[in-house]
Amino acid sequence: MLYKPFFRFVFFLLFFIGWIEAKEVKTWSYVFFFDNGIKAYVNFSLLPVPAQGQKVACDLSFWSPKWKHPSVGRQYPPERMVVDKEKHRISIKEEYLMEGPIAKGHRVLFSAEKGGSFLLDVSFDSVIRAQKPSQNSWNIEKGSFFQEILIPYGRVSGKIAYNNDTLSVKGYAYADYSVQKSLGVESVSRSFLFSSKKYAGRLGISKKGELFGYALEIEGSQTRILSPKSILQNAKPYDGTRFPNSELEILWNEPVESLKIDASKVFQKFSVLQNFDGFMAKKAMKFAMGGELLFYRGQTKQDQTVVDWSISGF
Repeated sequence: MLYKPFFRFVFFLLFFIGWIEAKEVKTWSYVFFFDNGIKAYVNFSLLPVPAQGQKVACDLSFWSPKWKHPSVGRQYPPERMVVDKEKHRISIKEEYLMEGPIAKGHRVLFSAEKGGSFLLDVSFDSVIRAQKPSQNSWNIEKGSFFQEILIPYGRVSGKIAYNNDTLSVKGYAYADYSVQKSLGVESVSRSFLFSSKKYAGRLGISKKGELFGYALEIEGSQTRILSPKSILQNAKPYDGTRFPNSELEILWNEPVESLKIDASKVFQKFSVLQNFDGFMAKKAMKFAMGGELLFYRGQTKQDQTVVDWSISGF
């Protein structure tokens, strides 16, 4: 009889539709650029996983030719996340930490055993304070996006490890916090994250071609808020429908120099599905998101300033 498979299909379809409508994702993101050339991308998230409910997700990916670019992701029940506001401390199993005020001494710990041994334990030696815009939430289609740049630029030191190779490191880092409500492939075309000694921030393009997000211009120990005016590719408006394969130019509403990203030079392509546990979880997340979320990462030199960037989309 066909009615049981049919109703089971309808049940899961309604379940996923409900999940898509109700989903909210909170993410703390760190990007570390070490002087030895290794880069580390760390995310701590609260997100709903289809058929599993709310989860705490922790993921780390290294860009390191020596280590062949390893990555790891873990998901835990939300009660594993312990927040101590007085101590400015967020802990997941004491194996993943964001510890201390967003200032000198702020510490990030990521330790995991899955497909290898991963460790990142670094602290900020200095932090440039970030200005906050009066409006940092945007309504997009049926959802919304909130963004706060926590650290536009800060010097860091500590240690990283993969398997039995442990390295002392120094470098700089970027950090932000975002809240996405009911945003998926149906709402956003492309997102951009970039970091340098001059510019840092996160921007996005909606399916309707609307720009959202903001950036900071860094001058010494001070920052200036920048809002995107337009993004050009080959001197024409870029709509974000496809990953770019040539130079992009981001123009600002403020009277400052534009930011150029040479998207033809990608050093890493990364799929977010790599860090979900199990075949079914990967399939469920891909179905719920409406596709496979990819990150194209690269580096561009503009006026003697190195800009590290990441472009994401489906």
